[in-house]
Amino acid sequence: MNTTVKFFGLVVLTGMFWAPSQAQFKDQGLGGGIGFGGTFGQTELKDREPRFLARAFLRYGLVNHVAGEFGVALGRVGGPDYRSQIIPIDYRFLLSPFSFESWNPYLYAGVGALHFQQEKAPPAPTAGAKKKGWTAFIPAGIGLQIRLNDRVSFETSGGYNHTFTDDLNTVKVGQKDAYFAFFVGLTVAGESGSADPDGDELTNKEEKQLGTNPKVADSDGDGLPDGAEIKQHSTNPLLPDSDGDALKDGEEVNTYKTNPMRADTDGDSLKDGDEITNYNTNPLKADTDGDSLSDGDEVTKHKTDPLKTDTDADGLTDGDEVMKHKTDPLKVDTDGGTVNDGAEVGRNSDPLNTMDDIPKKEELKVEVGKAIVLEGIVFATGKAAITPESELNLEKAYNTLAQNPEIAVEIQGHTDNTGGKATNTNLSQARAESVKAWLVSKGIAADRITAKGFGPDKPVADNKTKEGRQKNRRIEFFRVK
Repeated sequence: MNTTVKFFGLVVLTGMFWAPSQAQFKDQGLGGGIGFGGTFGQTELKDREPRFLARAFLRYGLVNHVAGEFGVALGRVGGPDYRSQIIPIDYRFLLSPFSFESWNPYLYAGVGALHFQQEKAPPAPTAGAKKKGWTAFIPAGIGLQIRLNDRVSFETSGGYNHTFTDDLNTVKVGQKDAYFAFFVGLTVAGESGSADPDGDELTNKEEKQLGTNPKVADSDGDGLPDGAEIKQHSTNPLLPDSDGDALKDGEEVNTYKTNPMRADTDGDSLKDGDEITNYNTNPLKADTDGDSLSDGDEVTKHKTDPLKTDTDADGLTDGDEVMKHKTDPLKVDTDGGTVNDGAEVGRNSDPLNTMDDIPKKEELKVEVGKAIVLEGIVFATGKAAITPESELNLEKAYNTLAQNPEIAVEIQGHTDNTGGKATNTNLSQARAESVKAWLVSKGIAADRITAKGFGPDKPVADNKTKEGRQKNRRIEFFRVK
């Protein structure tokens, strides 16, 4: 196997091994360069004397890893006994096995035509040998680019050139003539329109059409790459806030999950930015507090709190006040009578008519977090049933809850220390439950009342006296809110 076949096989095998690597040539547009170097002849005359050779070329990236190159050279090949001028014209394929930041090695191989003309004949030329003419040749070799800046590279290359003639030195012994060539020079290359130097999934050509910056992945600085804006979200890569809702497109997509192309994602008449920044409402829920009024209506129309179901704390949701009862969600007592809207609705009177308001019945006065003893609550010994006289004394507790629907309480049962502790604890729990059941039977919502028995654990008087034990046997009304 001759030298040409061996060298060309090595180039092909090496390229196959390295091909999966990322290449640099894919990012190159039309470029060109010039190199200066020399030749070493490979003929029957064993010529090892270097001769000058200059070459100019045009190059363009074709696909990943591969560029095409058209070149023309002018120089000489020869030795002490002969000299021939050569003009090689060739087309090469360049395979770039690696892509580094500042340098780029490559392999090349191609085909071409070579014009030769003898300038100095050897002492014993072969009869009939051509002194000038054209022949085909195959170039193959390696090269290295070293980037000087984004466009200009220093380049060196060298390789073997096999011709299909034995006339370069006019000595014909049967072996085709060849020569080694080497160059150093400069290459200037534009960037390919299909390149994506900033890695935003938009090519240079696409970025030019859009007006985005091909060197910056996020042209408008909104937290989304330009390619994602165009291909995934349909947002404007030149505007940080495509829908004008005072939220950056990146914040909408990555943080709040809102639609960057809709200023009002949930359709509640509030811009997403206002919901986040001004009102603390949920831009993905039209009705943040679940009161059946949209956040926009609450803010702009009714002036209610979009984060509170019952803005005026009258026991009615804002939505029910506006849509069902026609009461004012900003007033506890719309008709200005003596009973709040929630209490009127609860007792089936008209919250818009003062004529059916009645004076409040006597209530217990107790602050949140404090308790008062319900005086006169009597139980039979060892029993939990409420006596008729106790019911009369429970009216104040009922009035308090009925006339103030915002109040929640805990009914607490206590005993003296007579008998076993477990028995007393169970008895106090049962008595507290009895009081709760009585209040619920009168119409108070069960979820506003809890019941708890403490047995003899919290005495308020001395259990050694009859009077003290009587005081310890009590029911307390503890206000939770």
